[in-house]
Amino acid sequence: MIRKSYNFTSESVSEGHPDKVCDRISDSIVDLFIGRFPEARVACETLTTTNLIVLAGEMRMPEDLMPSLEEMEHTARQAVKDIGYHQKGFHWRTAELINRLHGQSNDIAMGVDEGTDKEEGAGDQGIMFGYATNETPELMPAPIIYSHQILKRMAELRKSGEQPEFEPDAKSQVTLRYENGRPVGVESVVVSTQHKYGFTPDDIRELVRPIVTEVLPEGWFPPEEEFYVNPTGNFVIGGPDGDAGLTGRKIIVDTYGGAAPHGGGAFSGKDPTKVDRSAAYACRYLAKNVVAAGLADRCTIQVSYAIGVAKPLSVYVNCDGTEKVDPEKIENALRDLMDLSPKGIRTHLQLNRPIYARTAAYGHFGRTPEADGGFSWEKTDIADQLKGLL
Repeated sequence: MIRKSYNFTSESVSEGHPDKVCDRISDSIVDLFIGRFPEARVACETLTTTNLIVLAGEMRMPEDLMPSLEEMEHTARQAVKDIGYHQKGFHWRTAELINRLHGQSNDIAMGVDEGTDKEEGAGDQGIMFGYATNETPELMPAPIIYSHQILKRMAELRKSGEQPEFEPDAKSQVTLRYENGRPVGVESVVVSTQHKYGFTPDDIRELVRPIVTEVLPEGWFPPEEEFYVNPTGNFVIGGPDGDAGLTGRKIIVDTYGGAAPHGGGAFSGKDPTKVDRSAAYACRYLAKNVVAAGLADRCTIQVSYAIGVAKPLSVYVNCDGTEKVDPEKIENALRDLMDLSPKGIRTHLQLNRPIYARTAAYGHFGRTPEADGGFSWEKTDIADQLKGLL
């Protein structure tokens, strides 16, 4: 039996967190390649540490369209500049950059590429999940939404110059109280933010307070003893200078804050032929449409793939007992409404576009669909068709 009353916590990290710096660089490289050639294959991993950026991975596209080493380096540095790193220990202009991207394995290409005798196959085996819940307008779990919004607002104020005391690296954590399966209040909030030298913990606490108040619903501010800001006391050294970063280490931050399962792979740095990314987007899209159609209050969807095989091996729907329709009927309807082959997903969601750098921070889900195709997986354009199952 599902518990009705409990506390649940999710965390987020800012665009200046070392791992998120790496996600942003990797996704900016993906955009560079796809913007030049929509069918490009890219798997870019990034490592950052004190004044060092390392790119590694594989790519494939026509030689005459291939970005130069100088273009890749410029793209990486511009990503760091936009985040806001111009510190002694990590500066967008002066950090050493090592590029070890190389050609994609022919063995992988042979299994994935479409041919006269086969459909385009999945880029790897794996399981992917999508989730939606009607507890917020975004159809996302509330703790992760509030955690993201706190840090996003802090970044906006930092970049506008309204809060110059903040530096790019930050983390947040929100614990909500649930009763009868619905969020009813905040138990605690934690915010740790890098800041300029010379400010006390109390100074930073009072700068963060109005931001948390603005983000949370009215009356939901936590008790003072449960409002934690920079609990270690000082946070001047941050970002890759304070801790090394790697692409793909914040996968729960990227998805549902732990409220739903996550598959085996990260998203950032991968072109949309990689089902780690594209199929997870498709699962979110389908789950969101199921909830938007009123077929369930919550919906988890799992799909699985084998490398080189086009069709999914399985499609599974679980609504935690909140469904108004037999989940098997939902599964069948979803298969009819969307081709879940890798090519079918990319076509349906129009994923072969340079739309990925913007996903690297503040979550891949719960965002607003954009005019150029960004966050297309957040649309609810098949909800009306699904309502026919009711």
